[in-house]
Amino acid sequence: MTSFAPLGAGPQDLAGGLILADPAAPAVGADNPVMKAITWVAEHFIGLFQAAAESFMGLFTGVLPLLIVLLTAMYAVTTWIGEDRVTRAVQWSGKFALTRYTIMPILAVIMLTNPMAYTFGRFLPERYKPAFYDSAVSFVHPVTSFFPHANAGEIFVWTGVSAGVLAINPGAYTKLAVMYFLVGIVVILIRGVVTQWITSVMIRRNPEHRATFATFDEDYAAGAIQGGAR
Repeated sequence: MTSFAPLGAGPQDLAGGLILADPAAPAVGADNPVMKAITWVAEHFIGLFQAAAESFMGLFTGVLPLLIVLLTAMYAVTTWIGEDRVTRAVQWSGKFALTRYTIMPILAVIMLTNPMAYTFGRFLPERYKPAFYDSAVSFVHPVTSFFPHANAGEIFVWTGVSAGVLAINPGAYTKLAVMYFLVGIVVILIRGVVTQWITSVMIRRNPEHRATFATFDEDYAAGAIQGGAR
C-alpha cells in the first residue's frame, strides 16, 4: 500500500512510507492561551506544595530542635533556681516603674513564653496591670532575636526582618539581633510608662473608679489578691 505525504511535505517527512512529525515543530495547542494557563496552574500548584515541604524540612531540622533545647533550658534554670526565688524576683521587679516595664516583662516572656507571660501581672496592683500587659505584649517579637522559643508561633516576624540583612551582609546578623533586642527594651519601657500614665488619668477622672481602685489597692496590700503581700 502506498502512503501519500501531505501537500508540501519534503523527503525528511517520509520514512518507510510513514509520515514523521518534525521534532522542532511546536506541539499542538502550544499557542493556545487556555492550554498555557492550565499548564501554568498545574506547574505552580505542585510547586507550591514542594516549596512548603522544603520549608517544613528546614524548620524540622533547624528551628524546631533549637526551640526544644531553649524550652528545656528555661525549665531547667527555673527548677535549679527554684520557683519561690523566681517569684520573689518578679515581685521585686514590679515595685519600681523602671524594672516593672523592663526586667519584669523580659523575665515573663523568656520564662513563660507567649501567651502565658501575661500571667505575671497577678503580682501587680490592678492599676499597673494594663501597663504591664502593654509592655509584655510589645516584647514578644523583639525577644525572638535571641530567644525564639518565647514566641515560636510568630518567629516569621524576626526572620522576615533579618532575611535581607542575612542575604546581603551575614556578618551584620548578630549586630541586628542585638539592636532589635535593645530597641525592644526601650520601646516597652516607653509604652509601659505612657500606659500607666493614661490609666492613672482615667482613674482620676471618675470618682467611682478612684474608690474602686482604692479598694483594689487595700486588698492587694492585705494579700487578698493573688501575688500581693502576705
